[in-house]
Amino acid sequence: MRPQLPTPPDTGLAAGLAAHLPHWEEVYRELHAHPELAFEEHRTAATVLHELSRLAGWDVTGQVGGTGVVAVLRNGDGPVLWLRADMDALPVHEATGLPYASTEAGVMHACGHDVHVAALLGACRQLAAHPEAWQGTVVAVFQPAEEVGRGAQAMLDDGVLDRFPRPEVVLGQHVGPLPAGLVITRPGTVMAAADSVRVTLHGAGAHASTPHLAVDPVVMAAAVVMRLQTLSARFAPLIPPPLLTVGALHAGTVPNVIPHTAELLCSLRTFDEQTREEALAGLGRIVRAEAEAQDAPAPPDIQTYDSFPLTVNDADATERVLMALEAGGTLGHVLPAPLSASEDFGRFATAAGCPSVMYHFGGADPADFDAEAVAALERGALPPGTVMNHSPRYAPSAPHAVAAGVRHLLTAAGEWLTPPATANSSERTAR
Repeated sequence: MRPQLPTPPDTGLAAGLAAHLPHWEEVYRELHAHPELAFEEHRTAATVLHELSRLAGWDVTGQVGGTGVVAVLRNGDGPVLWLRADMDALPVHEATGLPYASTEAGVMHACGHDVHVAALLGACRQLAAHPEAWQGTVVAVFQPAEEVGRGAQAMLDDGVLDRFPRPEVVLGQHVGPLPAGLVITRPGTVMAAADSVRVTLHGAGAHASTPHLAVDPVVMAAAVVMRLQTLSARFAPLIPPPLLTVGALHAGTVPNVIPHTAELLCSLRTFDEQTREEALAGLGRIVRAEAEAQDAPAPPDIQTYDSFPLTVNDADATERVLMALEAGGTLGHVLPAPLSASEDFGRFATAAGCPSVMYHFGGADPADFDAEAVAALERGALPPGTVMNHSPRYAPSAPHAVAAGVRHLLTAAGEWLTPPATANSSERTAR
């Protein structure tokens, strides 16, 4: 079945949406052209504040957790629903060639957070325009600094749960290189935990002509990299296994000088807390043992930073989201295993003690997917040549991604916000 972007009649929460989609697409392009790194999202936050100021009923607060924005819309009795969009970009030099490509050197919206912001703003407009179609309280959370795993916690530390209505459920979405009209998620663990680890190895520098006077940290670093691969191999039988990557090795400046230090930057992704603790402990043992074996003058420094928790979906809430989306024409796919990417979205629901759901949706033109690509998707695989998030060539299709993002948010939110007189969730659950 080839996914297609659902285009239901513009009724209920979606009434009049088609006429406003060009504006939200332009907001997306503007955000894409002006990306900002974690906790530097000042222009992005200003755009959010400006757009929300044009909408009736929203009570808007800026500078939450630094550069975050929180908006509250109350519409009678009913559940409190949080809708979250992340705002930050990545230190990536854009290579898409788009006419609205990044104007900031070395900074790019390579993960689609610009789509998330535009889609949530579009959903906010629809909710304000159609109070007759829902009831309850919606809290729109525009979160900074997801890419470094610290934005959600910064908002929590700033009292977001005490300053605004506490959620009964939290919903989040993430665009990806899938055809618009396809949503993927799963109950339980849906995304990995992640830790960045900085390892500094201390040696003794010398001239390249006298290596016998040195303790070479470059050689030490090379040995550590290879030894860390054996750590990954020992966990291979686990399903899914942890993933350990050395993404950077920094040492020296010229070819004829042995440096004093070498630095490794590692990424560890795990799917349960016990494995995380065992893998971090194993990494430390390998690094310290190699340093001792090479008679390093000082023990290595090992720092864990930018940590992300597991993203865990509530089973009942996930079923409700999927059934609502599918009833609206979206093709839903339940993942057989968690994704190895990571998010800090789950911190909100964990702190609030409520259920949450994160789903991923397609932001590409379905026409770009031929029969072979569709067959790969049906097998649960990505087609060959897929440009993934965080690539300098990744960019969702503006009309397809924004329309899908707005419609999915409205559909998922409507599952909780539909007035009792027209609620149909219990009927769908019974089927």
